[in-house]
Amino acid sequence: SKDSVMNSMDLHGSARPLRREPAADRSVAEAAWLVLEAANELGDEDAVAACRRVIDAGLNGAKPLPRDLDLVGDYFR
Repeated sequence: SKDSVMNSMDLHGSARPLRREPAADRSVAEAAWLVLEAANELGDEDAVAACRRVIDAGLNGAKPLPRDLDLVGDYFR
């Protein structure tokens, strides 16, 4: 349910909430967290902002912007 939230630790020890979402939504959120970590390390502010929007949209039950999804999906290519 949307109210079921668990905490998980990312690679840097920061707590991040995980919701019980459909697999596709979870996979987008997980990809956004991975890209966020890499973008932070690289100083890629545009990618960091896009990842935060994708993560926030997922947490709020909204749909992320297509351009943000494209950035997350293509970041490591």
